[in-house]
Amino acid sequence: MGLYNQYKKEVLETGLWLSERGYFGSLRSTGGNVSVRIDGSDLMAVTPSSVKYQEITPADICIVDLSGVVVEGSRAPSVEAGLHAVVYRARPDVNAVVHTHQIYGSVFAVLNQPIPSLFDEVSFTLGASVEVVPYALSGSAELAANVAGKLRNNANAYIIQNHGIIALGKNMDKALLAAELLEKVAHIYCLALSTGKPITTLPDQIQEMVRSLREYEVNEAPKKRMAK
Repeated sequence: MGLYNQYKKEVLETGLWLSERGYFGSLRSTGGNVSVRIDGSDLMAVTPSSVKYQEITPADICIVDLSGVVVEGSRAPSVEAGLHAVVYRARPDVNAVVHTHQIYGSVFAVLNQPIPSLFDEVSFTLGASVEVVPYALSGSAELAANVAGKLRNNANAYIIQNHGIIALGKNMDKALLAAELLEKVAHIYCLALSTGKPITTLPDQIQEMVRSLREYEVNEAPKKRMAK
C-alpha cells in the first residue's frame, strides 16, 4: 500500500459525498475541491483540477507541498490548492478543508453579507459569525491572500464573495460538519430575512464565550496535543 493511500481515499470519498449531495452545485461540474493535511509533514492530499468527481480515482488525487510543488500524482492539482495551503500554514488546528458551491451559502456570497450568531450549536462549531472573504478570481494568489486575511478570527467557515464557501476542521468529519452547519444556518437565515421581520441573534455574552472557545481551540488545544 502506498504511503499516501489512506489520505487519497479520504479526499476522494469526501468529494463524492459532497458532489452527490449537491454541495458542488452540479453533478456534472468539476467545481469545488477537497484537501487533507498529511500527518507530520508540510504536505496535503488535494483533488485534481478539471476532473468530474465521478471519474476521479485514488491515483488522481494529488500530493502537494504547502508551497505548491507536486510530490506525487500525474494530474494537475486543483487551481485552489494555494487557498488550501494558506489555511494549513496559518491554522495548525486545521487538518481538512472543503471548498464548495453550496446553494444557501452561495446566496450570501452574492449578497456579500456575513451570517451572524443565530444558534449556539452552530456558532460553537463555526465561530461567532460567518465572515465574507472579498472577491478575487478563482485560483488566483489574490484569492488565497484574501482568505489568509480572514483566518485570524479563528472561525471554521467563511463565505467567499461571488464564489462559494470554505469549511475547515481538525479532521475531515469536522470539516464536513462545518459545511453542513453553514448550509443549515444560511438556509434558515435566508428564510428569516425573507419575512422582513427583525432577526434575533445570540446574546453578547454567548458570542463572547464562542470567541473565547474558538481562540482556545486554535491556539492552545494543538499545543496540548503536541505535548502529549
